[in-house]
Amino acid sequence: MDATDARLAAQYEAYPYPQRHPREEARRLIVGSPSHLREIDHWIFGARRPASQPLRALMAGGGSGDGTMMLAQQMAWAGRPGEVVWLDRSAAAREVAEARARARGLTNIRFVSGSLLDLPELGLGAFDYIDCCGVLHHLPDPAAGLAALAGALAPGGGLGLMVYAPHGRTGVYMLQDALRLLAPDTEPPPERVEAARRLWKQAPETAWLRRNPWITDHIDGGDAGLYDLLLNPRDVAFTVPALARLIEGAGLTPRCFVEPLRYDPDRYLNDPRLRARTARLDPVARAALAEAITGNMGIHIAYCTRGPAPLPDWEDPAAIPVLRELDGPALAKGLPADGMLRVTFDGLRVGVPVPRLAAAILGQVDGRRSLGEIGDVLAARGIAREAYARDLAALRAAMEPLNRLLLAAPPG
Repeated sequence: MDATDARLAAQYEAYPYPQRHPREEARRLIVGSPSHLREIDHWIFGARRPASQPLRALMAGGGSGDGTMMLAQQMAWAGRPGEVVWLDRSAAAREVAEARARARGLTNIRFVSGSLLDLPELGLGAFDYIDCCGVLHHLPDPAAGLAALAGALAPGGGLGLMVYAPHGRTGVYMLQDALRLLAPDTEPPPERVEAARRLWKQAPETAWLRRNPWITDHIDGGDAGLYDLLLNPRDVAFTVPALARLIEGAGLTPRCFVEPLRYDPDRYLNDPRLRARTARLDPVARAALAEAITGNMGIHIAYCTRGPAPLPDWEDPAAIPVLRELDGPALAKGLPADGMLRVTFDGLRVGVPVPRLAAAILGQVDGRRSLGEIGDVLAARGIAREAYARDLAALRAAMEPLNRLLLAAPPG
């Protein structure tokens, strides 16, 4: 622990992050990426790992518990065996996370106080899945942190990572510089928070953060959100190439960035001559190009494994398609007449074409029917098997990169 790290530890004791209250658990479950159970099944295990097999998950730097609550609750609702191990060195954050777990009645969470850098000494065993969300970019040595996590993976396991990205955080680092002058870290945290609030109210309209509507922690994240965004003593952002080097340096293989569609430059470039140039780029360079030309990515989320891992088999008739936070029949009824889904990523609107049979297929996706069974239903309605196979492939090409149409873990 260096002096900066000591200040960081003190920050999260004073302001557990994110700012949460256990009474809110009765009203909502915060859902996102990484570490959504359906994403883990699909992107990490290729929809091959049986749901009946116990899952050991580690939340490395679990904070006040958003990811822990999400994964543990999803496992409980689905009747999935296993445990989620919350690991963090903040006693204040642990108090909040434990209270949230009690409010939900979750019994599949184990709380451990400590640093992810101490994993070899903690004796926690190996994990099938590890979440490290919003942690690596605060470490003195992110590479050492990721190496420690990689060393705790069980064979066939994988990680979900989230780190800050520079372009979408335009304005943040400028105000951080200003606050180092106005409110040095030698002052008590409450005094620094007050100064930061006053500065935000007084910052002129030319301040770049005022022109960045997608960063809102200083507005709606309470004192913890403001402190974490503008007063954090160590905050490093990673471009796509830098994150890829970090992942590969730990002996890991990137499976995807989330959402994959956002990292495809051809989604934004229609000029055939430019597309001829993008076709010559490798996957990391293509993702880096998408990051650079969109300018609105404030974070990067990546799933990665140690070495090659099986891909989801969309040609397996026994595979079960699932929708993430979408209802199949309702989505089918709401598809636009022109066959174009319109999605927005931090202000950037993208059109995604879907095939003619999209509504018919999506109307049968209920998390129980297999791809083969859906084909049988459509065949009984007079839809040719060849047409179903063709449009299923097109629908998968449209919605899997949106991280919305995935394959479930096999039940057995």
